[in-house]
Amino acid sequence: MTPHFGQHVRRFAPVVALAAGIALVACAAPRTRAGDWPQWRGANRDAKAADFKAPKTWPKELTQKWKVTVGDGVATPALVGDKLFVFTRDGDAKTGTEVLRCLDAGTGKEEWADKYDASFKASADAGFPGPRCSPAVAEGKVVTLGVNGTLSCLEADTGKKLWRVETKGMPRFHTSSSPIIVDKLVVAQFGGESKGGIAAYDLGTGDEKWKWADEGTAYASPVVMTVGDTKMLVAETSASVIGLDLKTGKLLWKTGFAVTGRGYNSSTPMVDGQTVIFSGTARGTRALKIEKNGDEFTPKEVWNNKDTSVIYNTPVLTDGHVFGLTSTDTLFCVSAETGKTDWTEPLAGGRGYGNIVAAGDVLLALPPTGQLTVFEPSAKEFKKLASYKVGEGATYAYPIATGNRIYVKDKTAVILWTVE
Repeated sequence: MTPHFGQHVRRFAPVVALAAGIALVACAAPRTRAGDWPQWRGANRDAKAADFKAPKTWPKELTQKWKVTVGDGVATPALVGDKLFVFTRDGDAKTGTEVLRCLDAGTGKEEWADKYDASFKASADAGFPGPRCSPAVAEGKVVTLGVNGTLSCLEADTGKKLWRVETKGMPRFHTSSSPIIVDKLVVAQFGGESKGGIAAYDLGTGDEKWKWADEGTAYASPVVMTVGDTKMLVAETSASVIGLDLKTGKLLWKTGFAVTGRGYNSSTPMVDGQTVIFSGTARGTRALKIEKNGDEFTPKEVWNNKDTSVIYNTPVLTDGHVFGLTSTDTLFCVSAETGKTDWTEPLAGGRGYGNIVAAGDVLLALPPTGQLTVFEPSAKEFKKLASYKVGEGATYAYPIATGNRIYVKDKTAVILWTVE
């Protein structure tokens, strides 16, 4: 997006909330690590980087190891073993190409690249022709979803194209919902707000296995939860939050979540056992417990915090608390059990956007300004530990934290920083 939004910020909104992503199953290829970030919001789609080693004393500056120009886009890269998969746009905004690059995670050297022509017909998102959906890596394959709904599957080691499917339709601000790989299925949301849905494809062949098309799509990304012995996909549509049977696509439960006024369903749901936590424009942050009675599933509201509306980002749930950023640039901490707000703190420059990662013993918050804030995951108060400039602005992707490394994608480059 442009450096200044002014009165147009709401029109651009969903493009980035969503710098979206993929895969609950770790890559079957060798060289995988505990610190892998193989999809949107990490290994378990929960924005947790458990293996990050926070220092006892934070240095004055981070150390830049390398910086590589990769092209336009706000999609978070995927990290698996010694490979970093980066999905961007090259060339002219209208007639350029979408490119998936595989970089050596240690050096930034390009190992392979796959590209295809991808026209871009801009609307209010003219400043964002690049991909928004994060790559997903699983079972030796990497999957991408482009701005026009082009779904691709490649070999992770070689970049060989295995299959490519053109899904039909897209929302007003182009495709921004990251697919997910689970149980040898690629599940992706497709179409627009008025006509769209969710479809599952065979990971190996690209053949469609099921489709649910009762409601239009939105800009959030789906997640997986298990209730009893039933594994289900939890997703936001243009008007609801739903649960679909992962094997068949059958609707298991639904709760209304229609947009009011100028807003979007663009914040990925969070799963905490049998509870789903989600948030949206001027509708607060809500928690539903999914109860099972026989073959029936019923969503029961646990709490509704009307003061912490999230739209352009997804909070992180850690240590029994939800840490997020409101559309008015306020960091918050809410009890996951009661929904009570513990504290709030302004975060300059977020403009409603920003990604928060639970990285080992700390939390990392990165808004579009490129200023990374490190703070404690405390429910008592906001306590900042450090702050660093890590990008040239337009940092809409998640920071990937592992070991002593932090990978950052800004407007056109990927940067590796280390904590030394």
